[in-house]
Parts: sequence; structure tokens; C-alpha cells
Amino acid sequence: MTKTTGKITLTFDLEVYSKLLSQYKPRVIKTEEENDLFLAVVEDLLSRSHLTAEENALLELLVRLIEDFESQHYQLNVSTPRSRILHLLEARDLEISDLVPVLGSSELVSQVINGVVGVTREQAEMLGEFFYVDASLFVG
Repeated sequence: MTKTTGKITLTFDLEVYSKLLSQYKPRVIKTEEENDLFLAVVEDLLSRSHLTAEENALLELLVRLIEDFESQHYQLNVSTPRSRILHLLEARDLEISDLVPVLGSSELVSQVINGVVGVTREQAEMLGEFFYVDASLFVG
């Protein structure tokens, strides 16, 4: 199969690709061990200065398989309005009590921090102004 892009002609050899598939046996990843194995192959491919069209296709396939596995098994960037507030307090070296003037009472601050009540839209706006961030970070 030949693909022309501008002045460069890329040739994709199905036989070479079949050999790569046979060598690495990519499949839906079901275990950490399989994920680690395919991550090592991806790292090896990425360390090369030049990839053939077939290696590039294998790399793309493996990356998709890894992304699929990891999106199902790892909850990356999972945060809540509560965890964002705690993170921002820590990052700015503030105390929970510093939120009392923002939210109005220590009881309400305690309820928000302990997850008893959620943050209202109005409170989110006030927190956004206080932390200098978008208010949507605090809306659950």
C-alpha cells in the first residue's frame, strides 16, 4: 500500500506489519503485567530516532490499547470540589479557617470541608474570586 503526502511517498508493507503483529501480539489489555509489557514496547519504539510506517502503526495501536486499559483501571485526575478546595488551601499555605470570611461561618466551612453540604453556585463564585480560579472548579 502506498500513500502520497505532498512530496513524500510512504509505503506501508502489510507483510512487515504482519510480522510486527506476530512478534508483539497486541491485544486488549486485561492485566497490569500485559500493560507493563506493552508500555515497554512503546518506550522502545519511542526511543528510536526513526520509525517505519509499520512500526508507527504498531505504536499507534499499542498506545490506544494502553489508553483504553488505563482509562478503565486508573481514575486519573479524579477530584471533587472539596478536594480542590483542600488542594488550593495547601498550595497557598492557607488554613481552613481562612474560608470563614468567604463562606460566612465556620459551621458552613466545616460542612463543606467534611462533605456534608455541597457548594452553591454563589459560594463557588466567592471561592473562585478568593482563590483566583474559575468558579466551575467548585461546582459538583
